[in-house]
Amino acid sequence: MAISSYALENLPNPLPGFEDINHYWDSLNEMPAAKILPGEYYVTKYDEIITTVLGSCVSACVHDRKAGVGGMNHFMLPISESGDWGGCDDLISTATRYGNFAMEHMINQILNNGGKRHNLEVKVFGGGRILTGLTDIGEQNIQFIHAYIEREGLRLISEDVGDIFPRKIIYYPATGKVLVKKLRKLRNDTIIRRESHYRSYIVHKPVEGEVELFID
Repeated sequence: MAISSYALENLPNPLPGFEDINHYWDSLNEMPAAKILPGEYYVTKYDEIITTVLGSCVSACVHDRKAGVGGMNHFMLPISESGDWGGCDDLISTATRYGNFAMEHMINQILNNGGKRHNLEVKVFGGGRILTGLTDIGEQNIQFIHAYIEREGLRLISEDVGDIFPRKIIYYPATGKVLVKKLRKLRNDTIIRRESHYRSYIVHKPVEGEVELFID
């Protein structure tokens, strides 16, 4: 199906900092869309969708139920093949700090664009066990996101986590609606290769500093 010039002309300009995210016109939903890959996140205040495909990674879909601004991330904790958290003895160090960055950068962007912390609602997806021969990375990711939400006092509305299947996520941040499709048959190993490469990268990535959530 050809994309009309009207559709292309009406793609909203992304918020500052998200120009490199893959934007396109979703012909099925007839609305703008942004596709995120492992390690990316996207925040918008427009009527568009955010989509991704998850294996062992997790995504948190967060939106302000009154302001209509929201975002979605796609991340995995840097757990090494031996099963530890980035080769660090202190569980509060490497992996937790990395996970905090994945959540807090996105939430701060939501708050910067009109969201209020007390209005935030969270939905969580992913953490499937699709990488064989390793510790259950998906379960570790699930444990982290649950602990983070509880520690920060955020409101968890719904989740679909665990199991052995990848998931395709379609998120409507203006309303908080999420569509989930479990991919029970993979046509190729793209998801596994993509997440394996991402995991290898973050295990050796230098740990960044601390991030504080803004207070509205």
